Amino acid sequence: MARPKNTSRVTPKGTKSTPAATDDEFAVQDAHALDGSPSWVAALMFGGMGLGTVLIFVNYLILSDPSNWWLLTGLALVLVGIVAATRYR
Repeated sequence: MARPKNTSRVTPKGTKSTPAATDDEFAVQDAHALDGSPSWVAALMFGGMGLGTVLIFVNYLILSDPSNWWLLTGLALVLVGIVAATRYR
C-alpha cells in the first residue's frame, strides 16, 4: 500500500544530522587496537593449557587410581588458558 502524498518525509523538516567522526577519533581507536597484550596474558594462556593438560595426563597415565579432582582441576586450568587466549592480542 502506498503512502499518502502529504507524509513523504521520514524525518521532520529542519532536523540536523549527527557530525561524522573526525580523523583524531579514528586515530585514537586505531592506537588502542594496535596495543599488544601484557606478557602475563600469554604466560597465563600457555601455562594454564599446558599445566591442565599435564594434570589430565598424570591423572590417567601415572596415578594408579584416577581421581575426579585431578581431572576437574586440569579442565579448569585448560579453561583458564582458553579464556586468556580470547583476551590475547
